[in-house]
Amino acid sequence: MARAPVIGIVAGEASGDNLGAGLITELRRRLPAVTFVGIGGPAMQRAGLNAWYPVEELSVMGLEVLRKLFRILRIRHEIIRRMGQMKVDLFIGIDAPDFNLTVEDRLHAKGIPTVHYVSPSVWAWRQGRIHTIKRAVDRVLCLLPFEKEFYDRFQMPAVFVGHPLADLIPMDADQAIARRLMDLRERGLYLAVLPGSRTGEVKALAPVFLEACQILKKDYINLRILVPLVNRDLKAIFDQAAAKHGRGLEIQTFTGHARDIMTAADAVLLASGTATLEAMLIGRPMTVAYKVSKVAEIIARRMLKVDVVSLPNLLIPEKPVEEFLQDDCTPEKLAGSVSRLLRSDNAELLDSFRQVHRQLLQNADSLAADSCLEVLGHR
Repeated sequence: MARAPVIGIVAGEASGDNLGAGLITELRRRLPAVTFVGIGGPAMQRAGLNAWYPVEELSVMGLEVLRKLFRILRIRHEIIRRMGQMKVDLFIGIDAPDFNLTVEDRLHAKGIPTVHYVSPSVWAWRQGRIHTIKRAVDRVLCLLPFEKEFYDRFQMPAVFVGHPLADLIPMDADQAIARRLMDLRERGLYLAVLPGSRTGEVKALAPVFLEACQILKKDYINLRILVPLVNRDLKAIFDQAAAKHGRGLEIQTFTGHARDIMTAADAVLLASGTATLEAMLIGRPMTVAYKVSKVAEIIARRMLKVDVVSLPNLLIPEKPVEEFLQDDCTPEKLAGSVSRLLRSDNAELLDSFRQVHRQLLQNADSLAADSCLEVLGHR
């Protein structure tokens, strides 16, 4: 009697945890006896993952990577060893390309089929990675339509599955309902502030964001600041910054609830990343910012093939979202941008957001599961 399939799966951060949970749920619907092992967060674990390590082990950036490098390399070695010994029937790497591509390469060399879910940004920088991807991965699952077009040029098997967030978020997210849900005044003026999902991001951006809010408060005396953080550790880091830079501001911090907070808000000030896509799908005007170390900036400028970083600007030809990166990421510039959003009805911007929402609405979890099963050999 054939054993039930075992699927290895590794996610590297909170957004990957949500993607993985939806994929696991769909795969279990098709293969009720399947077992999942690997790395994931609470959502993947609730969906059925036997997590050998929590997702926080890989959710690092900048200097954190150097401090935790040996730990990360040890975990990666252990994942390859254990999954190789188990002879998992399929390995799925969700995002985290610096970690997962090596795992995929080593497991693929052992004859284990591999899928990479969420294309690495090879179209934007480090395009030479396409050769590693072709060697290590049987199929790439793309969330964005232009990514598949890139892989087609290199004869790399890739499928555009759409984005699960487009399936989850209503086309017209209801602000009034969100405000009642979060126990907010329905007629208030709210700015959602999202300084990132990693320690380094919050430390770099929280002071700048708070100082921008201080400037805004002079013109919008009733402005209230809503700050959702991914976990308690990041909330503690933000609260520490708020004690220094946020005096006099009306600030409410939350653990989680980012989608509800953005839905309740009139505008969003946030770090570049997956949250920009979420804000676009919710239909909220946004100002995007980001800061990295000078060394990382020098490296990025040499390697980047695109002139914008936020997902809305990558998806919309007119690039309608204002971005403030590095030296441009100042309190004055951020406050000016947010003020322009608060003074406008943003009709044209929000219409472009809705058009992209329709394009990404593909039932992604189901299409991703179908594709994984094709690689696995089940039809």
